[in-house]
Amino acid sequence: MKYDERLKTLREERNIKQQVIADILQTSQSYYAQYENGKRQIPFDRAIILAEFYNVSLDYIAGFTNEKRPLYRKK
Repeated sequence: MKYDERLKTLREERNIKQQVIADILQTSQSYYAQYENGKRQIPFDRAIILAEFYNVSLDYIAGFTNEKRPLYRKK
């Protein structure tokens, strides 16, 4: 699964509207929608924000793994 599909799936699993995620990323809904439909690549810093929000790893968002392990943070 590609990252754009992962972003959409994560959002839909939580029944969240695109506007809510756009607000978290401080962007417009239409701009965020382009991440989900693969028309625009998501910047790394925004992928990190979403990994924290969804409590999954960046590997999961990128589609490298199917395990929804939380984002690892060194303490």
